Amino acid sequence: MKILMVDVDGVLVRSHPVGWARDLEADLGLSPAVLHAEFFEVHWAEIAVGRASLPARLGPVLERCAPHLTARELMDYWFQHDADLDAAFLAQLEPLRNTGVDLHLATNQEHERAAFLWKTLGLQDHFTAMHYSADVGWAKPDPGFFTTVVARTGYAPADLTLVDDRPDNVAAARQAGWGGLHWDGNRTLADLLAKGG
Repeated sequence: MKILMVDVDGVLVRSHPVGWARDLEADLGLSPAVLHAEFFEVHWAEIAVGRASLPARLGPVLERCAPHLTARELMDYWFQHDADLDAAFLAQLEPLRNTGVDLHLATNQEHERAAFLWKTLGLQDHFTAMHYSADVGWAKPDPGFFTTVVARTGYAPADLTLVDDRPDNVAAARQAGWGGLHWDGNRTLADLLAKGG
């Protein structure tokens, strides 16, 4: 393994059981159910692979459903409430880096949150590169994600290993010739690597 590809949500960023929008209605006066039905179900698939802009699609939805909110206000709230970095997991990556393994991110994100994670949350200080769905043009577990990332790195598929909390993404990585490790938080990264996932 030359590059460890690390997923973000559910691995690096801990997911709350109810999600980032659990207090959305109390805090901002917008029902999470309405946001899901009017925005995520309708627009997210295109936004996630870079075919549409998050602010451009979110703004008109909010004008209809929550005219007191701007897209920027909701995005800031969302990103800040979905940013619980797992410091213990980050610490487990350092020994790998010290052995010469390169650390990259491989994640399904749109452009705005990707920039937040990389710059504001500081993941640029821990990883060499970030491969995310809106930039790649494909979302995990689509095979296109894995082939495009391989082409960008210049390495052979067998040189890459993905650690991800979703079994379908791990299976897709293995199908693409990568190593795949399923992260559930119950074992250390070193143990997962030693046992091959």
